Amino acid sequence: MKISTRFALVCTTALLGSAAAADTMTIGITQNNVGVDSYQTTYEQAFIAAAEANENVEVVVLDAGGDVARQIAQMEDLIQQQVDAIIIWPTNGEAVIPAVRKAYQADIPVIVTNSNIAEQGFDFVASFSGPDNITQGARSAEIMCDRFKELGIEDEARIVQISGQPGYTTAIERAKGFEDRLPEVCPNVTLVETQPGDWNREKSQQVMEAFLVKYDDIDGVYAGDDNMGVGALNAARAAGRAEDIVFVGATNFAVGYDAMADGDYWGSIYQSPVDDAEAALQTAIDVLNGEDVPFLNYFDTPKITQDNMDEFDKPVF
Repeated sequence: MKISTRFALVCTTALLGSAAAADTMTIGITQNNVGVDSYQTTYEQAFIAAAEANENVEVVVLDAGGDVARQIAQMEDLIQQQVDAIIIWPTNGEAVIPAVRKAYQADIPVIVTNSNIAEQGFDFVASFSGPDNITQGARSAEIMCDRFKELGIEDEARIVQISGQPGYTTAIERAKGFEDRLPEVCPNVTLVETQPGDWNREKSQQVMEAFLVKYDDIDGVYAGDDNMGVGALNAARAAGRAEDIVFVGATNFAVGYDAMADGDYWGSIYQSPVDDAEAALQTAIDVLNGEDVPFLNYFDTPKITQDNMDEFDKPVF
């Protein structure tokens, strides 16, 4: 029996009974916000499919809807249900630490997925499963710098950044990786301003519209993911300035892949939500089986540009 629900505070007696089965492990997951983008939707589908394929695993699948308070309540609910392990995709890397500590104190191992919690909570976490977001940001900076060098503008280019949701670890780390690496590879490129796009295409389009009004000279846009990057591209297209700007993201979405094929979007980082979900579930299983699991359990996320995109399948999200 596999159990899946996206609603908080649902206690199921049948679940507790089945969890007592000798060879069955019950794993609860509380996700960030499945409805916000197609990556998280695909992740959820892949996670459920992977659990259904394993007869020794039962799962409780919850979604916080981007609400920190709701996610904390979901964590407490999973603790009360006495699940064997909890996977959390944090809505906020700092705010969820007390709830993660409660699980640790209840001897329930916690696996953080996709976006890590703040460092002060590391003692309460069994493992982090996901991408190395700082490396992703650094690779995006390299993609942009290489393109500027091809265009001969590496000594004068000016760029803007559209970051993810404030307080969200992935957003912080991708921005840091980019900001630290860019001056190492292209020291004369100027980052003129950063504004959050909250992982939302429409908001990112509005942010870019404001940038275009404010700055007559924009040579590049770095976005924390392609969903936001394509929002920025749409704004530049509407203003008739897209051809003069290099667009680089940090997670390749289907819309970004299509825009790359059209020649409007230069590059991104290839990251599979299916790999992400399957890695998180397997990490939880390995922890429960007593295997030696690294604390930072990264999977690789390579560069993708117009030059090599034919080596990659179009993302399904």
